[in-house]
Amino acid sequence: MPRIGLCQLTAAEDPETNLKLIREGVTAAAGEGARVVVFPEAAMARFGIPLGPVAQPLDGPWASTVAALAEEHGVVVVAGMFTPSPDGRVSNTLLVTGAGHHFGYDKIHLYDAFGFAESDTVAPGAAPATFEVDGATFGVATCYDIRFPELFRKLADDGADIVLVPTSWGAGEGKREQWEVLVRARALDSGCWVLGCGQADPATTSTPVNPKAPTGIGYSTVSDGFGRVHTQLGAGPELVVVEVDPAVSGKARAATGVLANRRL
Repeated sequence: MPRIGLCQLTAAEDPETNLKLIREGVTAAAGEGARVVVFPEAAMARFGIPLGPVAQPLDGPWASTVAALAEEHGVVVVAGMFTPSPDGRVSNTLLVTGAGHHFGYDKIHLYDAFGFAESDTVAPGAAPATFEVDGATFGVATCYDIRFPELFRKLADDGADIVLVPTSWGAGEGKREQWEVLVRARALDSGCWVLGCGQADPATTSTPVNPKAPTGIGYSTVSDGFGRVHTQLGAGPELVVVEVDPAVSGKARAATGVLANRRL
């Protein structure tokens, strides 16, 4: 059964500083037997700064350094970064690297909500993505994607039993409750394990951030396909390594019939 590390942290504005946090997280998670190590959305650089100047291609120095870390520790790393988009904006990209993988998933659903307009500076992606590690199939999604059940059902149709959801959740009234409900709901919708890995709440470390940007609330959450919460972190920076059984996803789908009984 795969062991997965969730590294809840508060990203800095500087990509080089965040590489140090990623090195620390990979080393610690691998030391606890993790085969996949997950970091939040915007792990390269937090929201609230101009993204164009920090964006790099997947073969650039930032992603290449993360790839080298993954190979050094024999893990797959999933981490949020920004890559250049042909239209002059950037793409909100999840880097997936290690164990023969090196690709990016570009966030499909952009956070044009709650008074924030991600699409002003970020171009949307179009294609879901999966990958395999030790015989288990993983899907990926990013933050606001979690409000769209059709993506999670598509990932399940593509063979995923586990969906990793790096996020930088926006704070505000009721937002923690929405996050917790959505992780469990998407697990129930798809029968997948859903592992949400968020940016920590910067207030827990007295980190000044742009108050208008979605810079995290913490509460990374792991739910199985029955909607049962197995692990939830607090608001501050924290690392947890969890073991998930992909077979539970098949049992959940058989019990609920949510994929087999679809009519739309």
